Amino acid sequence: MPGIILEGGTFRPIFSAGVMDALLDEDIMFPYMIGVSAGICDGFSYISKQKKRNLQILINHRNDTRYIGKGNLLKQKSPFGLDFIYDTIPNKLYPFDWKTFHEYKGRIRVGVTNARTGQVEYKDGSKLDKKCMMLRATCAIPLVFPAIKLDGQPYFDGGLADPIPIRKAIRDGNEKNLIVLTRPKGYKKTLSKSHKLASFVLKKKYPHLPELLMNRHIRYNQTVRFCEKLEKEGKAVILRPSHSIESLEKDIDVLRQTYDMGYQMTKENINRIKELF
Repeated sequence: MPGIILEGGTFRPIFSAGVMDALLDEDIMFPYMIGVSAGICDGFSYISKQKKRNLQILINHRNDTRYIGKGNLLKQKSPFGLDFIYDTIPNKLYPFDWKTFHEYKGRIRVGVTNARTGQVEYKDGSKLDKKCMMLRATCAIPLVFPAIKLDGQPYFDGGLADPIPIRKAIRDGNEKNLIVLTRPKGYKKTLSKSHKLASFVLKKKYPHLPELLMNRHIRYNQTVRFCEKLEKEGKAVILRPSHSIESLEKDIDVLRQTYDMGYQMTKENINRIKELF
């Protein structure tokens, strides 16, 4: 069966939201979805078939201090308003369609990084709770979010251990996949200052994290090459933006244009995507 793989990237996956809304317009629902961070978060609106929900949320709240702002630090231990994003938005402002979501017959896998072991784990997305704790965990960037506990274990961003979970999708039996990336072709990740800092700050409490953080760029670049190899072999279709997108982009027009780019690119490649089935 075919799967859809979703990379994260804070606000960059608005591109992926455009991709998935085009799939909804084409009445294409993948029987398997896996991803990390904001990518998989946007994927839940695809499963619930709520077209433009991700776009509306970001357009209306990207510059809302309840969503992201210094005022959240004291209560949320993060510049992101975690309760606002993962509770107020899905349960009050933009109600998530739980009924349609629970009618989905496929499999959903949410990648998270166990802070104690440094290993990736894949949670069953069909068991998402009303407070969206699983999604908080997969988005928990070290030093930006606190570690999020699930079943008593602390977790961070799934993208730390497995930024593009294509290998897990293949292990789960998906021979062909639609891989939605949020970086343009030719992008090469390098070791960032933020990862160096997080490695230093967290090494005593979570001794397995530093190596993971310091080598993430190597793992990422290797995985992109693997995805490109699969595409050449006819086992994957890769969709990715044509130019770089800022992960914390503030310009609403740019965010809307990025969504439109994902939508149009999917339409242009729709026959290739249908062939995956």
